[in-house]
Amino acid sequence: MFPLRSTERVVNATPVTILVILINTVVFLYQNLLSPGAHDEFLTRYALVPDRLQYSALITSMFLHGGWMHIIGNMLFLWVFGRNLEDIMGSVRFFVFYMLCGIAAGLTHIALNAYSPVPTIGASGAIAGVMGAYLVKFPGARIVTLIFIVFFVTTVELPAAVVLIYWFVLQIFSGVGSITTTSYASGGTAWFAHIGGFIVGMLLVRRFQTRRRFAYHNWE
Repeated sequence: MFPLRSTERVVNATPVTILVILINTVVFLYQNLLSPGAHDEFLTRYALVPDRLQYSALITSMFLHGGWMHIIGNMLFLWVFGRNLEDIMGSVRFFVFYMLCGIAAGLTHIALNAYSPVPTIGASGAIAGVMGAYLVKFPGARIVTLIFIVFFVTTVELPAAVVLIYWFVLQIFSGVGSITTTSYASGGTAWFAHIGGFIVGMLLVRRFQTRRRFAYHNWE
C-alpha cells in the first residue's frame, strides 16, 4: 500500500511542511551535483554514524537522502500526513515536534546499532513520528492509497488507522527479520528508527497543544 493523499481538509496554511520538503529537495539536488568522491564525503560527514557519533548528525542526517525513490517516497508521506498535523498543531509546534521525532528515531537507531560504522540518512524517522501522531489525531481520516494486486494497480480509500497500523506492523516484521540478516558492515533500512519515531510520535503528540480549525467561506 502506498498513500497518495488524505481526504481530510487542510484549513490553515502549512508552511513548515512545504519548507521541509523544499529543504530536503534542495539538499538532494546539491548532493547530485557533487562528484562521486565528494558526494560520498558529504554523506559521511553529515550522516548519522553510530560508532563515531556526532550529535549534530542527529539533525543533519534527517535532510539527506540516498536516491530518487528514497526522497520521493519520504516527501510524499510527509505531504500526505504532515499537513493535517501542522494544521491542528500550528507551524512552530509542528516544527519542534517533527525535529524531536527525528532525533528520537536517530537515538533509537543508535541504541540498537551502537557499534555500526554504516552511515544512516533520511527523513523517514521524523516522518514516522508524524505518522504515529496522525494515527492518534486522525484515525478515521480517509487515505487514497495505491494498491498493487499481482499485475493490477488501483486506488482505494482506506481509513488512516488501517494504512498506518499496516505500515507499522510491516516495520516491526522487517526490523525483526533484519536482526539476523544485516551485518555491521552492510547497509539496509533503519527499521527500528522508523519504529522508534512512530511510537514517540504517538506519545509526544499528546503533549502538544492542538488548535481548533476554522473553515472560511467566500461569499459570492
